[in-house]
Amino acid sequence: MTTKLPVLVTGGAGYIGSHAVLALKDAGWPVAVIDNLTTGFRFAIPDGVPLYEGDIEDSALLARIFADQGIRAVMHFAGSIIVPESVENPLKYYHNNTAKSRALIEAAVTAGVSHFIFSSTAATYGIPEVSPVTEDSPKLPINPYGMSKLMTEIMLGDVAKAHPLNFCALRYFNVAGADPQARTGQSTAGATHLIKVAVEAALGKRGHVGVFGTDFDTPDGTGVRDYIHVSDLAAAHVLALEALIADPARSLTMNCGYGQGFSVLDVLDAVDRVTNRTIERRLEGRRAGDPDSLISDNSRIKATLPWQPKYADLPTIVEHALAWERKLGDIRGA
Repeated sequence: MTTKLPVLVTGGAGYIGSHAVLALKDAGWPVAVIDNLTTGFRFAIPDGVPLYEGDIEDSALLARIFADQGIRAVMHFAGSIIVPESVENPLKYYHNNTAKSRALIEAAVTAGVSHFIFSSTAATYGIPEVSPVTEDSPKLPINPYGMSKLMTEIMLGDVAKAHPLNFCALRYFNVAGADPQARTGQSTAGATHLIKVAVEAALGKRGHVGVFGTDFDTPDGTGVRDYIHVSDLAAAHVLALEALIADPARSLTMNCGYGQGFSVLDVLDAVDRVTNRTIERRLEGRRAGDPDSLISDNSRIKATLPWQPKYADLPTIVEHALAWERKLGDIRGA
């Protein structure tokens, strides 16, 4: 039986972070959140979970949270995630994702925090030569977003060798869907995630969906991606934390995906079927740096953790995203 240590979730008012908070709380872990609410939402924090509104580079605030809450583990989701923006504004990404992570890691080490789970990304692989992608595939990011995350992974590896802290870096593929009970979901205005965009279009919040590239080396010419339900991803974080606690000498780096791919057109067809509507599709040119196919080899996480995804089904992912989108309209009065 794992001792349920108090956990600080950074970015816990955001999309993935808020699902991790629910997963921890549902399983009985003491949890607190720090979020500066630039892209997070106060309504995403469940009742009874302390929210500290502030920044992860505020070492005095972190020291107070670690002391007040008795924090022994960190789940780190706070950061910037928009790839094109990272190309246009690299310094923002190296500040938010790398420099601020350094400040957080230092505060954790100073406070004697033992375990650290890091929200990383498949963007660390760049454009892989082989798909499915294993964790040992070359790390060749093609944008500052991927590089800023890879730098933090490297930093954690070095810190774990020098201090009594172990870590798990989870490299996400395409995260989608929402809490099955519609307690939280993807709430960011102007989000770029395909399933989010598609359900917005199905509900009339957007006029169309852009299909960026129809000449990829895939069966239907559109990009193929590995979509993972956000609640399955959150469950993987809790299991990863249990693994870190069980073996404090071991750190882990694992892909988080289902190991199966769907094309852009597959996704749009699924949304059409679930909603019984036809979304307008506009065929546009490729975006720079989009690989033909990006699918995870998830054999390591399956071998390491007792992770049994519950929602590895595209229509289910779409249904949950759609239910949250409808509720979000009620929350915002839209």
